[in-house]
Amino acid sequence: MKRRHAVAALGTALVAVTTPLANAQGGKPLRIVTSFSPGGPVDFVARTLADTLGRQLGRPVIVDNKPGANGALGAMDVLRAEPDGNTLWITSVGAAAINPVLQERVAYNTARDFVPVSLVANNVEVFVVDRTLPVDDAAAFVQRARAQKQPLPIASSGQGSIPHLALVQLEEATGVKFLHVPYKGMSLALTDLVGGQVQGVFADVPAVMSQIEGGRLKALGIAASRRHPSLPQVKTFEEQGIKAVDTNNWYALFASAKTPPAVVAELNAAVRKTLADPGVSARLLKSGAEPRSSSPEELAALLKADTAKWSALIKSRNIRLDQ
Repeated sequence: MKRRHAVAALGTALVAVTTPLANAQGGKPLRIVTSFSPGGPVDFVARTLADTLGRQLGRPVIVDNKPGANGALGAMDVLRAEPDGNTLWITSVGAAAINPVLQERVAYNTARDFVPVSLVANNVEVFVVDRTLPVDDAAAFVQRARAQKQPLPIASSGQGSIPHLALVQLEEATGVKFLHVPYKGMSLALTDLVGGQVQGVFADVPAVMSQIEGGRLKALGIAASRRHPSLPQVKTFEEQGIKAVDTNNWYALFASAKTPPAVVAELNAAVRKTLADPGVSARLLKSGAEPRSSSPEELAALLKADTAKWSALIKSRNIRLDQ
C-alpha cells in the first residue's frame, strides 16, 4: 500500500512538472519561421537543425520561409502566432539588431517583442575576389585600391547589410574610399563579381564556401578576431595589419516575449543538445557555419551589444535604406 501511494505521489509530481510544457505545446509541430528564402545560409541552418531538434523535443519541426520587408514579414508572423513555444523565429543579426536602426518605422522591436532562445550559428564575413585578380591577401588589395584614380566598385547584398557594414569598417580602418554597389541579395552580387562588374565582396562564409573550394573565388581576409575553422589558411584582417574589421553575423532563435519561461528553458536545452550532435555540427562546419549555442541571457546580452555597435556605425555614416 505504501509503495502504491509513493508511486502515485511521484506520478502526480511528474505531471505537475510536465503539465505546463505539455499544455503550452499541445503536441503540435514546432514551426521555425525564417525571414529568408529557401536555399540561403539561414534556411540551410534551420533545416540542418530541424530533424535532430524534432527528436530532442519529441515532435516534428517544420521550417517555414517568410522572406520580405527586410525580415519584418517573418518576425510579424511569429508575433501573430500563439505564444506557446510552437513558433520560433530564426534570424540573422541584420533583422534582429540592424533593421530598427536603418528604418524609421519598424513593426517590431526585437528586445521588447521577443525572448531569446539560443544562438545557433556564428558567421563572420570573408572578403573574396575573382580568382584572376592578381592579389593574394587583403593588404595587397587595399594597396591596389589606394593606387587607383577611381574608387574600386565593391558589391554587397544590400544597403545596410552586414557585408555593406564590413566594407564601411574597411574604409574607416584604411582611409581608402570604395564605390559601394548594393544588390538585392548575395547571389546577384556574386554573379557580377565573377563577371567582372565589381572587384570584391564581403560575404558570409557559407554563402561562398563552395566557390572558394572550387577555385572560382579567392578569399583574401577574414573579418573576425580569429581565423575561420573551415578556412584556416586565410588570415584575419588584423593579422594583415588592418584593425577593426570585425563582423559577427550570428544566427539565432527567438520566441514571442509572451512565451512561458519554462517553455523557453526546454527549447534552449533541446537546441543545445541538437548543436552538440556530431552529425549536425559536422554538417554546419562543412558549409562554413560555426555551430554556436548560448543561454537566453547570453543571447540577450549579444543582441544589446551588437545593436549598440552597429547603431553607432550606421549613424556616424548616415546610412539609410533609401540611399
